[in-house]
Amino acid sequence: MHAPPAGTAATLPPQQSVPAAQPAAEPARESPYATPWWIWALAGGLFFLYMTLSLRTHQRLLSHSYDLGIFDQVVRSYAAGRLPVSELKAPDFPILGDHFSPVLALLAPLYRLWPSAQTLLVAQAALVAASVLPLTRWAHRTLGARAAVVTGLCYGLSWGIASGVGFDFHEVAFAVPLLACSLAALGSGRLRAAAWWALPLVLVKEDLGLTVAAIGLVIVRRAGRGDRAGRRTGAALALAGAAGTLLATVVVLPAFNPGGAYAYLSYLGGGDAQGGGGFGDLLRKATVGMVTPETKVSTLVLVLAPSLFLALRSPLVCVALPTLLWRFASGNSAHWGTGYHYSLVLMPIVFAAFVDALVRRRASGAAGARRHLIGAAAMCVVLLPAFSLWRLAEPATWRTDPRIAVAHRLMDMIPDGATVQASDGLVPHLTQRTSTSLYGWPDSRPDPEWIIVDTTVAPERRWPLSAQQELIALDGARAQGYRTAAQENGFVLLNRRS
Repeated sequence: MHAPPAGTAATLPPQQSVPAAQPAAEPARESPYATPWWIWALAGGLFFLYMTLSLRTHQRLLSHSYDLGIFDQVVRSYAAGRLPVSELKAPDFPILGDHFSPVLALLAPLYRLWPSAQTLLVAQAALVAASVLPLTRWAHRTLGARAAVVTGLCYGLSWGIASGVGFDFHEVAFAVPLLACSLAALGSGRLRAAAWWALPLVLVKEDLGLTVAAIGLVIVRRAGRGDRAGRRTGAALALAGAAGTLLATVVVLPAFNPGGAYAYLSYLGGGDAQGGGGFGDLLRKATVGMVTPETKVSTLVLVLAPSLFLALRSPLVCVALPTLLWRFASGNSAHWGTGYHYSLVLMPIVFAAFVDALVRRRASGAAGARRHLIGAAAMCVVLLPAFSLWRLAEPATWRTDPRIAVAHRLMDMIPDGATVQASDGLVPHLTQRTSTSLYGWPDSRPDPEWIIVDTTVAPERRWPLSAQQELIALDGARAQGYRTAAQENGFVLLNRRS
């Protein structure tokens, strides 16, 4: 520091001196506490919607053995300090031989406090609602408050989110906030943070390692030639993601699976909808098969529609490719459409790409951001009535069928720890305290102590038995020594004679 000119100190007032030069202030680091209150309120409101929809669906006996019952058994195992098993898959079936999702162990402490399938539904609502925060904060910083409100609402009410929270619980709920945080950091130029947020995805589900690899490649592209550290980070992440999927599918899952293989590879060989094999079949699936039947094209259009296809102008949309590719290559037709939870992980990717594209347009001086936001809001409104969240506006959702009380009264007659076979909609209400399997499923544990069946299920919801098959099976159980312990309002409770 240079000395002050001679005589300067004498002219200063008493007890004052020349201030020392201060180092340049570092940019303030982002903190969750800096999030505007209304973003927290938005996430909180969406959490309430998701939770209400999930819990009300469960209370109306409309949740399912596959998948809520399975995951309840898995988390119950972790809470008891055991490796996870699911009776619904098969007697004592090791679930780490089905899907690699050790992240579910994080729910064990909550489950010990509140042992119920409802714990999983509330946790899923919280995880999905939490994903609103990073995307909305990013939009607020770069596009302003109004754009952030529109983005947050359109994302939170999007059809992919609605389909996911409206159908049971799934492990990919953990992936949603991780993806949102990673892509928001990536879009903001925080490459290392993006990598750290993405890496835990390999513990959520085996295929998400490929999504991690895609994020790594986008980081390499984003870093450019001048940022060697960023390129190394991206390359390391891409390798870690690919290695995670390879390790899970080739080593871990076959080691736990009773069949000694990764069961879902069979979907790529034809599954339940497509036959054939060999190089010709593989070539067809990799080309024409990606856009046929037309369900796949419809799904792809709907995935991009909430962003008015503006997401295609951002490299972040490439992160959706692994999920789209395995779904469209699958022989299981359920993977092709917009139902269930399969599009849940795509929504944070599409909306992150949407925000990134808007930021790029603004940086280049292009107009039209407001027009795109209005269009996205209109698309959200148009699609909303066709998907699960709209059920909250339907009067039937809030009517309580007297049969529900009857079902619970009969289920309460089954003692804790008993072996049970139950109808699909009853299974998730028994898994927390009994050894429950699905009635009519060929791999269910044979000769259970109790059988409880809802004989009035609507035909479109019946699974795995038709009404006629169910009637024959119940008569067969009685012939084998089961007695009718109770029969009321269409519910039949059988007990095996000792």
